[in-house]
Amino acid sequence: MSSTSFNVFNLNDGKVRVLHLSWVAFFITFFMWFCHASLMPYIVETFGLTTGEAKALLFLNVALTIPARTMVGALVDKFGPRLMYSLLLAVSGVICLAFASAQTYEQLAAARFLLGFTGAGFVIGIRLVTEWYAARQAGTAQGIYGGWGNFGAAIANFTLPAMAVAFASVMTDGWRGAVAVSGVVAILYSFVFYRLVRNTPKGSTYFSPKKLGPMEVTSKGDFVLYVIMCVPIFAAMAVICWRLSPAGVALLSENITIAIWVGLGVWFCWQVFNIYRVNKENLTNEIPELHRYKFKQVAMLDLAYMVTFGSEVAVVSMLPLYFTTEFGYEPSKAALMAGFFMAMNLIARPGGGYLSDKIGRKKTLMLTVIGSAIGYFGLSYITPEWNFWTITAIVVFCSFFVQAGAGATFGFVPTIKRRLTGQIAGMTGAYGNVGAAAFLLVNSFASASTFFLVISVSCVVVFGLLAMFLEEPKGQIAEILEDGTVELIDVS
Repeated sequence: MSSTSFNVFNLNDGKVRVLHLSWVAFFITFFMWFCHASLMPYIVETFGLTTGEAKALLFLNVALTIPARTMVGALVDKFGPRLMYSLLLAVSGVICLAFASAQTYEQLAAARFLLGFTGAGFVIGIRLVTEWYAARQAGTAQGIYGGWGNFGAAIANFTLPAMAVAFASVMTDGWRGAVAVSGVVAILYSFVFYRLVRNTPKGSTYFSPKKLGPMEVTSKGDFVLYVIMCVPIFAAMAVICWRLSPAGVALLSENITIAIWVGLGVWFCWQVFNIYRVNKENLTNEIPELHRYKFKQVAMLDLAYMVTFGSEVAVVSMLPLYFTTEFGYEPSKAALMAGFFMAMNLIARPGGGYLSDKIGRKKTLMLTVIGSAIGYFGLSYITPEWNFWTITAIVVFCSFFVQAGAGATFGFVPTIKRRLTGQIAGMTGAYGNVGAAAFLLVNSFASASTFFLVISVSCVVVFGLLAMFLEEPKGQIAEILEDGTVELIDVS
């Protein structure tokens, strides 16, 4: 990986081409993943949905993403990002077409649940970009990948309502045509991506885990912490299930709800067993200091992404409907407000990654998390009487720090353990959806003001934990080549 100067416009540079191909792939997946948010008023009208049923779709949108990111993270480490991203684009495109053609609420909900798989695309690109960029450029590159890719949600909010109106001239429900277009684009791009992308630069080694399964850890204490950090992931899925049960919106029957809970319990026990199976040798034999890493770094990044990206997903999911019902905005104007929140990804997430490379990863992450807390505190006070542009300014301020924080988080990820990058990114990404599920649950039962205030307080708590436990990456990490020799990779 070259350590020369970073020039994002130099398309003659192989790593720059891969970066652009990667963020475009992520852009398309994010566009599909959030295509429903700006179209929700139209979807509500078509199916005659209650407020509870509409909010259930928001929950379903993040449900599958939680386990998908951890599983896809393991698969990309094993099989490589080229194949995995191509498959994900193609499959997601087909599911998107199913969502566009749904005729009942049950079909709509099932397709929305399956589209949560699309959100796993993010972790694939993290591993790919890590392979092509040196540590001193990793934060900036990851920020561009994540920020420009996340911009897909903003473009969806800006364009899909207009596309729906345009398609309405030739079909009864114009939103279906708008959604279908994104699915077709994803399928076509899957072939482009597979044709043009390679896993690593020529001559580089693609490091993969010894075993397919849970993450490797290098101490007994890290084993315990890993198991503990798995609990919120399964708890979030259980909460989503409960929200869809007769106690919530009654999308699931009581018997099915209980069956899913039992299944989650069995799955958790199986996960703990697999964590032990993968790490049995490491737990019984002393791991040389050179090959150790600290899992607490992963745990802190999980929490940081929970309050940054997690809150971002929750806020973007609820904003269009919130500004339509509570502020009386027209659907296009409400979508525009949500678009403003996501649009900051274009500069904020790369900015967070850049600052992470230049002034320090821990310092940048702490600054952005506390800035997010201030932004959400401001949003908790907005009312319909406030001027539109004043509200917009607060939305933009908040979104800048939130998305810069997400960029700074993933500036950390490549510095922990190279062969586990996909799994680390997968778990960190899953925590983003844990946060989204938790915050959307708050949104279901509380006022918007309380919703924003809860996120603000959560950011303050995570800020304190980062200050106490997160360590600035220093020196080098070691990976073993196929011939048994050790390669040292700079992380600072």
